[in-house]
Amino acid sequence: MIDVCLLGTGGMMPLPYRALTSLMLRYNGSSLLVDCGEATQIQVRRRGWSFNPIDVILITHFHADHISGLPGMLLAMGNSDREEPVTIVGPKGIENVVRSLLVIAPRLPFEVKFIELDSEKDEEVLELIGLRVKAFKVNHNMLCYGYSFELDRAGRFDAEAATNLGLPVQMWSRLQNGETVEYDGNVFTSDMVMGPPRKGLKITYTTDTRPTDKIAEEAAGSDIFICEGMYGEQDEESISKAKEKKHMTMYEAAEIAKKAQPKEMWLTHYSPSMIKPEQYFDAVTEIFPRTVISKDRRTVELKFEEE
Repeated sequence: MIDVCLLGTGGMMPLPYRALTSLMLRYNGSSLLVDCGEATQIQVRRRGWSFNPIDVILITHFHADHISGLPGMLLAMGNSDREEPVTIVGPKGIENVVRSLLVIAPRLPFEVKFIELDSEKDEEVLELIGLRVKAFKVNHNMLCYGYSFELDRAGRFDAEAATNLGLPVQMWSRLQNGETVEYDGNVFTSDMVMGPPRKGLKITYTTDTRPTDKIAEEAAGSDIFICEGMYGEQDEESISKAKEKKHMTMYEAAEIAKKAQPKEMWLTHYSPSMIKPEQYFDAVTEIFPRTVISKDRRTVELKFEEE
């Protein structure tokens, strides 16, 4: 089970009614934050969640609306009595950028560690808070990454097969956990008693980019595909602005979702000039019906499919 909360849905600048885009995942007692613009900690508080369990913060790129809230967030975490290290992941230069921001928050009660993504690679896979995280390059006007999060699910345990092999019940859990065991002079591996892997959970998050084939590739099979839809107008000016600033329209996002076929797409990162994103719902869902015009703090509890 993964709790997913899109803390804010705004781009460029926070508004009285819309916070900057940020995502928070909770899994197995730990939390992971993606992007941290101004006042992100307020959204965490409004959602009723805690700062203390945030073990990892992922940054997509170094524009202010995605990173300038870090000092306040880290101070809030320190004030929540956190003492364990926090890991910050991001593009090349992440440590220098964050150290510069932390001039105004110099005394934190915990260590800050860094993982700098390799700018020579188009994608990179990490294991964080028990999830497999893939960082992949997107097409913005500076180095920028999207992220996919996956939780695998093992196959079903075959008790009958274990019994037929003569294995005592005390050894079953070890095989379920992927261990190899020896018993009565024989070696037994987990594949001898486990069925094929079952469908796990997947979330893909991307903002600040032009459409790319890689985004569609990563969004394929996702339970939730979170994608920017900065502009809702279909006029030439909005399309030209999206291309110039390397952002996406809602309709371009919907075309990616149509190709990738996630279970659901949540639009986010709206332009400050977009007062009512929901007015474009009908036009966007004509392209991809399972589109959600997200609002701040949209939350879902993702669970494995029932069998």
